[in-house]
Amino acid sequence: MDIGTGKDLDDYVIDGARVPVHLVDIADPGYEYNVYEFQQDFLRVYSDITDRGRLPILCGGSGMYLESVIRGYRLPGLPEDPDILAELESRSDEDLLALYYAICKPHNSTDTVERHRVIKAIRIAIQASRETEHGNDLSALRFAVFGILTDRDRLRTRITERLRERLDQGMVAEVQQLLENGLSPERLKRFGLEYKYVVMYINGELPYDEMFGLLNTAIHQFAKRQMTWFRRMGRSGIQIRWISGEMDTKEKIEVIVTELKKML
Repeated sequence: MDIGTGKDLDDYVIDGARVPVHLVDIADPGYEYNVYEFQQDFLRVYSDITDRGRLPILCGGSGMYLESVIRGYRLPGLPEDPDILAELESRSDEDLLALYYAICKPHNSTDTVERHRVIKAIRIAIQASRETEHGNDLSALRFAVFGILTDRDRLRTRITERLRERLDQGMVAEVQQLLENGLSPERLKRFGLEYKYVVMYINGELPYDEMFGLLNTAIHQFAKRQMTWFRRMGRSGIQIRWISGEMDTKEKIEVIVTELKKML
């Protein structure tokens, strides 16, 4: 899932040297990774980097995952409990939904779409009720937040250009291979916009040009939602230092280093 997830590993090269990248290729295709696991993986890598006297940079597109570290979201783990799992598996879909709405505070409509997600949400709620504190080591972190701000017209152009590049690089073939490896079309459609629309094209639900147009529009809308999230972060007290997207990589680094030195 290299192209569709936008790993862009070739971007992590400065003056011919590759910047070490962590938390890439850590889960198999089809695995439903979550925020709690991300927090634990982040802390592990953060400790490893800082213990070596290096400065970790958390780079993201997902505002929720970034904020889960910045704000130190307190989330329950989900240990194995065969008895509870067996009890839930034995119930009908109607009983599970009734239980879900009775003990959960619905925040994600997709939790109720599939049986296994309803069961998982109920298990998380049960575990949360058992734990009065879900401690983590995030509250003591010192951080500075930087954002890349690009002119809207230029951003729209770059989004469309990037989509064309990814399709030229073989994104359709990548999705086709995932299907041949056993991932169902329904599951792939949940793994981001690219997978959803490319699967629809492969299955004959959309012609190529319509797939490209719909996917391009959806990515533009997603980028707009990302900016809305970051603006909300700013209003809630998280200072974001915006850097011009027209700067080259070295100029951006110089700005970041200057700001970080002010914090020391």
